[in-house]
Amino acid sequence: MKKLNRKNTGLEEKLPIKIVQFGEGNFLRAFIDYAIQQLNKKVDFNAGVAVVQPIERGLINMLNEQDGLYTLFMKGVKKGQVIQDVELISNIVKGVDPYSNFAEYLSLAKEPSLEFIISNTTESGIAYVSSDTLEMQPPSSFPAKLTVLLFERFKHFNGDSKKGLTIIPCELINHNSETLKEIILQYIEDWNLGDDFKSWLLQNNLFHSTLVDRIVPGYPKDEIESYNSQLDYQDNLIVAAETFFLWVIEGGEDLKQKLPFHKTDLDVKIVSDMQPYRTRKVRILNGAHTAMVPFSLLYGNTTVKETVDNSFTGSFINTAIFNEINETLKMDRDELNSFADEVLDRFRNPFIKHKLSDIALNSISKFKVRVLPSLLEYAAIHNKIPTNLTFSFACLIRFYKGIWQGKSLPINDSEEIVAAFKEIWSLNDYNKITQAVLENENFWDQDLTKINSLSKAIEIALKEIDENGIENGFANFNKQF
Repeated sequence: MKKLNRKNTGLEEKLPIKIVQFGEGNFLRAFIDYAIQQLNKKVDFNAGVAVVQPIERGLINMLNEQDGLYTLFMKGVKKGQVIQDVELISNIVKGVDPYSNFAEYLSLAKEPSLEFIISNTTESGIAYVSSDTLEMQPPSSFPAKLTVLLFERFKHFNGDSKKGLTIIPCELINHNSETLKEIILQYIEDWNLGDDFKSWLLQNNLFHSTLVDRIVPGYPKDEIESYNSQLDYQDNLIVAAETFFLWVIEGGEDLKQKLPFHKTDLDVKIVSDMQPYRTRKVRILNGAHTAMVPFSLLYGNTTVKETVDNSFTGSFINTAIFNEINETLKMDRDELNSFADEVLDRFRNPFIKHKLSDIALNSISKFKVRVLPSLLEYAAIHNKIPTNLTFSFACLIRFYKGIWQGKSLPINDSEEIVAAFKEIWSLNDYNKITQAVLENENFWDQDLTKINSLSKAIEIALKEIDENGIENGFANFNKQF
């Protein structure tokens, strides 16, 4: 088959760069780039996207080899009807690797047509790294890279008030735009970038917090022949996603005019307060995802669908959602249960093979954001720990040992966290291991040994997991709590 590129597809005319996107992974390509393509098709938005690789290893070379093109397959079931859509995404005009070509990265700041910065660098991406400096090419953290880019734009356009940008982070942390802005302001102070730049940033750049919701398993490796058979070109960056799409952005009428999604069929809500949407989605959908990964992998499942379809693991997740997570949310119970039912239907989507190992990236930071608040609020409300979420927590700790039944586990986290758990597990004592994990404020931003009964429960659960496995271990643990 012919190679996928612009010449072979007749898509040689490139759009002006209106968006710089930090992140080239499956989610952004199936969500943001798809959304922008709908604007381009429906309202002549005329927006090209320049994609920046945020970490040293990534997909930019593969993306550039295909001239930014790739195929998005969307499949789902809605009201009993099977829905499938296939779209060739064509709005990425260039991919930039700042680690191999820093000058090209800086050149993005000088694009006169640039209006938006959009990012998704995982929950751990919006972080302050004190060792980052202005002279590094590039700095390590995403906020530091963005500060460098904004400072370059400020200098190039001589502080022109009309050259400020609309910054829309999509990382799944609460108040993501406010957090990002605070870190940028810290770098401005650290690097002595001056009051003029600080004023330009605050007065002429707009930050909007967001919530994103779409399940994106990514490259369908196990079914790639079936996907390829539907194409007349060779695509090495196929992305599979569900049909469900929800994007909630905090903003007003001015943002609705800049991003006229109301003229498309996409469910994009620009609202004054996104917190109710965020809490519901992060706690139920993302919380269930994160809670199930180590628990289900240790049990022997490989996909999300297997997890919810299995009688034992499915019942475990149902109880965690309906009896524990939903108990902590201050929303109408019928509405919460209805949303949870919809989430479980999405998990069961027969067209989506969402591998648990693919969700395991940065599981510690994900657990802190997505699951721990439900665990702690349940304990505060009921004066007892939630059994299933606590056992899931123990499975997470056991997962980070790295070996289970003689096989390596798919740990994918920072070198610091992996090294910390290696040292912790070398203690070879469940009590000491539990204390070392729970009191580590670098993991949880607090000392969890202060939570009544949690330390003892985790210690017992770890012992049960190792001695009796997941199913029997949980049955024994459940009798005690």
